[in-house]
Amino acid sequence: MIADRAYRPPRPTNAQRIVWPDRFGTRFTVMVDVEEEFDWDAPPNARNRATTAMAAFPDAHRRFAERGVGLTCMVDHPIATDPRSVAILARVIEDPRSEIGAQLHSWVTPPFEVGTGDTSSFAGNLPAAVEAAKLETLTSEIIAAFGVRPRVYRAGRYGIGPNSFDLLRRLGYKIDSSVRSAYDYRAKGGPDFGMADAQAYRVQGIVEMPLTTVFTGHARRGGARLYRALGGIPKGQGVFARTGLLSRIALTPEDMPIEAALEAVAVAAGEGLRLLNLSFHSPSLVPGHTPYVRDAADLKRFHGWWTTMLDEFDRRGIRNASLDEILRALA
Repeated sequence: MIADRAYRPPRPTNAQRIVWPDRFGTRFTVMVDVEEEFDWDAPPNARNRATTAMAAFPDAHRRFAERGVGLTCMVDHPIATDPRSVAILARVIEDPRSEIGAQLHSWVTPPFEVGTGDTSSFAGNLPAAVEAAKLETLTSEIIAAFGVRPRVYRAGRYGIGPNSFDLLRRLGYKIDSSVRSAYDYRAKGGPDFGMADAQAYRVQGIVEMPLTTVFTGHARRGGARLYRALGGIPKGQGVFARTGLLSRIALTPEDMPIEAALEAVAVAAGEGLRLLNLSFHSPSLVPGHTPYVRDAADLKRFHGWWTTMLDEFDRRGIRNASLDEILRALA
């Protein structure tokens, strides 16, 4: 049974939702969780700080830069304190469309006053003073490493909490992207975004830009409520997906087939979603570090996914938005 004391971001009012200016058009952004390597099937461990996969990051950035696409690099503590990784990313942000953001993996970020069990690895579950101290440490390390103050944040494991927005505002952040719309992490002790949609909104002085999830299929109008109800029926969600009635599609190459993602883009564009927020994890750039890229064939599919997706954006006239362009539109 799932405990129901999980954090749920309050549903935004219409006044809180972002109304993008006409000149902004329909855009997409790519945020990369730039992080250490670890065993995704094991509990979080403070000793996992290896960053060898960063050797593949320059080539990945080149692939995007050649298409005019910037990367918002959500850097965590092991990356920000590793000189080799810092040198790689310093070259990446010479590209004016790319930028450094922050990602808090609480289990590898000092101070370590509390345990690193599964629940406390969601930073939003920590006492406010501990979450604040970890955020301050991470922010300071990023400033020291790159000479820039990060403006965008993501909680590792999407672990935003009731104190997070106020803490971010105090540290000068402008955008959060911790909400993974239509996903529910209560079973692991995390937040519940099961009823959250993909539209951006303002909350406590911060703009929330959820990662984009789209419901597709003949029953997609049922959306999050229907999908959640199906979760209470054995194999309900799988049956609806296999029969083309309802699928939950996140815009990421990680465990999401390109055909499904293209259909999701068509639905999102047709329903008027103005900013699509795509993502991936930097360790997926080298086989063997994530469940999504286990071998060379997986890596080839990963890069092919992006080529096909960027071609589709070009065909639809959906342009990339850098963080600067997003902030100017918000202003």
